[in-house]
Amino acid sequence: FKMCLGRVICKVVCSGQKEVDLAVQSAKAAFKIWSQMSGMERSRVLLEAARIIREQREEIATMETINNGKSIFEARVDIDISWQCLEYYAGLAGSLAGEHIQLPGGSFGYTRREPLGVCVGIGAWNYPFQIACWKSAPALACGNAMVFKPSPFTPVSVVRLAEIFTEAGVPKGLFNVVQGGAATGQFLCHHPDVAKISFTGSVPTGIKIMEMAAKGIKPVTLELGGKSPLIIFSDCALENAVNGALMANFLTQGEVCCNGTRVFVERKILDAFTKEVVKRTQKIKIGDPLLEDTRMGALINRPHLDRVQGFIKQAKEQGAEVLCGGDLWVPDDPKLKNGYYMRPCVLGNCTDDMTCVKEEIFGPVMSILPFDTEEEVVERANNTKFGLAGGVFTRDIQKAHRVVAALKAGMCFINNYNISPVELPFGGYKASGFGRENGRAAIEYYSQLKTVCVEMGDVESVF
Repeated sequence: FKMCLGRVICKVVCSGQKEVDLAVQSAKAAFKIWSQMSGMERSRVLLEAARIIREQREEIATMETINNGKSIFEARVDIDISWQCLEYYAGLAGSLAGEHIQLPGGSFGYTRREPLGVCVGIGAWNYPFQIACWKSAPALACGNAMVFKPSPFTPVSVVRLAEIFTEAGVPKGLFNVVQGGAATGQFLCHHPDVAKISFTGSVPTGIKIMEMAAKGIKPVTLELGGKSPLIIFSDCALENAVNGALMANFLTQGEVCCNGTRVFVERKILDAFTKEVVKRTQKIKIGDPLLEDTRMGALINRPHLDRVQGFIKQAKEQGAEVLCGGDLWVPDDPKLKNGYYMRPCVLGNCTDDMTCVKEEIFGPVMSILPFDTEEEVVERANNTKFGLAGGVFTRDIQKAHRVVAALKAGMCFINNYNISPVELPFGGYKASGFGRENGRAAIEYYSQLKTVCVEMGDVESVF
């Protein structure tokens, strides 16, 4: 396993069918114990896990930076969101309940909210530890077990999470980690004892997972890609909108599924906005991700860096103008010399039919597009197969609510971007997937309802 700076940091053995089966059977045994515990008992364990993560924030964040290449500044935020997620679902665990319904003649019915069993989590490489917490916290709160497969590009930090859960007191094997690529994922999806699959990643892989799950009639949650619109109206607070555009494009080296990479700017302020965005983008500090003042680290690996570079080359060929960045960044520090660095890029002169505007680049590349009317920009914003996120910057709050109501996207932002409080559901429309993570909504995807009908009189037979 190579880190983002091009150095091997560890060797990880891929899990084959035998290892996957061992992990699932281990989780299945732990599920029998965990599912019989009360919500309050599970809550205490999740709170303890949250406490350990909070206490070890610095070392876990450092591990995540080495794992992924993002700045230590960002990695700390990821770890904070992770323990908050565990705390949030610990708070819900004791309150999970069905309902009682009175029926005629003193009879009644009730519903039970029951766990599914062994759930599979398949993570992405951009937020390895955080995604594992987003999937495991609601799963475990509902009484499930989980087998988690991190991306083969970021295998390290999730193993630490498994150790933390064990330290916190979950039954042995309740949160199991298997390592590997597509083949390992296939063994998990086809395993007869797996009850549900939750996947974060690309659309093509999401399609394959859905096909495999269909063979076993297993429910899936898919959190896939995006090409989200960020709409900047002329009545915005300009500095705030520029900040929003930077947050919507350059977190984690631009490797964020909900990034607002199609930045629609009302023509009246196009020049002023563009000038300020370019100026701010050029000031982003690139370098060693473990240094405090670094704001952009290295991309995940060489093939991905080459792919992002290919999008920029194609954008230029199709008539886009590179306003800044887009080239490789070569560090002075010899220990960084093999790192997969590039300068954050802003593209101007973009049109809706360009590849850079239509396809997810998953790198630090912002495309700026002018617009004239609200009606026009809403139509253009929705003209995509994706529907993960969308953002609006305006001082007119009625317009803001009107526009987000019209956006076909699951996660919308008004006068901010890329904040993900664990209390709010997260997920997409259209090809960006379905199901929700975070918030109370996630409980629905990690539990099932049983209805019980109780007759208090004699059964009236029609026979």
